[in-house]
Amino acid sequence: MKVLVDMNLAPAWVEFFAANGLEASHWSAVGDPRAPDAVIMAWARENSCVVFTHDLDFAALLAHAASIGPSVLLVRTQDVLPDALGSRVVGPPRDHAVELTKGAIVTLDDANARVRVLPIRSRV
Repeated sequence: MKVLVDMNLAPAWVEFFAANGLEASHWSAVGDPRAPDAVIMAWARENSCVVFTHDLDFAALLAHAASIGPSVLLVRTQDVLPDALGSRVVGPPRDHAVELTKGAIVTLDDANARVRVLPIRSRV
């Protein structure tokens, strides 16, 4: 599984993921740092990457478009540095690899990890 670390998270995450057996790139190394979220999502989809982010906009884009990818690993905690959160971030990509490969949003907060399989459909 390849991970694309969004601009709103530190480049140090790339080394952290590599040390834990996951290939990762920081968006600043592969694309324009000023690119809109839709461009980042398109690049991640084309390159089979899971977007690792702290930005709710990525999940909103997927939900609004009823898209099936790319998958998103969304962190919803205050301290988003590898030293504080790292050990909790390694599990979800491994534990939910099948869902992330097919298309999912995995939200990691202070209590647990929740999985929403894509596409997200409204409950009417």
